[in-house]
Amino acid sequence: MTLRHEYDVLVIGSGAAGLTLALELADHMRVAVLSKGKLSEGSTYWAQGGVAAVLDDNDTVDAHVQDTLDAGGGLCHEDAVRQIVGDSKAAIGWLIDQGVPFTRDRHADGSESEDFHLTREGGHSHRRIIHAADATGAAIFNTLFAKAVAHPGIELLEDRVAVDLITSRKLGRDSQRCLGAYILNRQSGHVETFAARFTVLATGGASKVYLYTSNPDSASGDGIAMAWRAGCRVANMEFNQFHPTCLYHPTAKSFLVTEALRGEGALLKLPNGQRFMPRFDSRAELAPRDIVARAIDHEMKRLGLDCVYLDISHKPADFVREHFPTVYERCLSFGIDITREPIPVVPAAHYTCGGVMVDSAGQTDVASLYAIGETSFTGLHGANRMASNSLLECIVYGRSASRDILAKTDRVQMPSQLPDWDESQVTDSDEDVIISHNWDELRRFMWDYVGIVRTSKRLQRAKHRVDLLLGEIHEFYSNYRVTRDLLELRNLALVADLIICSAMQRRESRGLHYTLDYPEQLPSPEDTILQPPSVDD
Repeated sequence: MTLRHEYDVLVIGSGAAGLTLALELADHMRVAVLSKGKLSEGSTYWAQGGVAAVLDDNDTVDAHVQDTLDAGGGLCHEDAVRQIVGDSKAAIGWLIDQGVPFTRDRHADGSESEDFHLTREGGHSHRRIIHAADATGAAIFNTLFAKAVAHPGIELLEDRVAVDLITSRKLGRDSQRCLGAYILNRQSGHVETFAARFTVLATGGASKVYLYTSNPDSASGDGIAMAWRAGCRVANMEFNQFHPTCLYHPTAKSFLVTEALRGEGALLKLPNGQRFMPRFDSRAELAPRDIVARAIDHEMKRLGLDCVYLDISHKPADFVREHFPTVYERCLSFGIDITREPIPVVPAAHYTCGGVMVDSAGQTDVASLYAIGETSFTGLHGANRMASNSLLECIVYGRSASRDILAKTDRVQMPSQLPDWDESQVTDSDEDVIISHNWDELRRFMWDYVGIVRTSKRLQRAKHRVDLLLGEIHEFYSNYRVTRDLLELRNLALVADLIICSAMQRRESRGLHYTLDYPEQLPSPEDTILQPPSVDD
């Protein structure tokens, strides 16, 4: 059995960011792309809305930049926003060249146009969302995945769970460089050593830290936690975006109802049919997500509601079925015909706006370690992510990180003499109920105490609980063989602590961080930056 592997580039995560980078490097380097479950398990596959980009002659880079800055509550880094938006047209061109089947406009006679259909979402002043019906993420993933499967320079490995990064400092060496990672092979049950000249974290966000989320089970903050333990700074972890509209149904489990419905005229209503968004913002249903989510949360608490309703039934039925086939079919499977009745919806944790601090090429504080996609903090999202900017960030940074890696390739050698994973002192656990209990407790108190509306007392309660959990989890991790559930719990608890600590430091309300104790904004916005210990054992 081979327990040591060598690759030029190790990509941990198989979503849009990781696959983009792999495809851009594979003609020149040997690349491994790892997924801890099935390769389609990440958030990219489930993204519905689309990709924001400046593609229309009536739109401008300046307008897209300004919309992003406005949504970001004063915390966006304008240089990063300009870099990403400025590269948006080229990024979409690259996706089209790969074969992504974006939806095209139709002529009056119903025939397909050569122009792509652009929709509009909350916070955008123009129609600039290019999409593949209402399953854009699936279209992008399937296209990039097919390209990666066919490329001889890419090896795709499923059921591989990252345990931790291997760094030179952890091995007692003077310089600080990432040398690869320890990876649990779930098929064999053994931890294997992956040596790499470059390691890329593309593991997505951490929304599974909350009880209710639109994210798949894989969104457990693995990359953020591993980077922190390796010595990387993280920033703005208090800004967790709650998508305003997830389907409320006892058996639906995390089905997101795309914001594009509101972009095409869907209205939010109370059970009596009354609209409420105009009372909260002049943009009504097209206000940024933080405003819409707080408004829904407010109305639900004010009236004691289980949900509110999203209604697009006033639009022609053919229009609804053509533009939103995924939402239509999924809702119909639960007995809801969205062409005739409103959709019950609630807010749910959706996107991690903070993350591992990186430069304009995705390089972290540790040499040879990159973070791209939702794992990273680029400065694009600020205090609130504007809809459909995330997939754009994945593509732009996947390509920019690949260029940076290629420029450094002659100067970085393959690591040697990495120690194997030592499991001689651990045993198999016979009390996995501890893992499931702690997982459930963590997500419940994060939802109750560190959710859409916060207070200092709630945050203190959350901090007390997470400290106790971290101690229990560390003891469990030290004595038993690692499993996917244990590794995810370990990472999720650490990320929860980072979120709580960041939220406790921000004594104002800004964007997605809203606290009743400090309802006003401070005059000078600043990022919340956390500095880790030099090495975590």
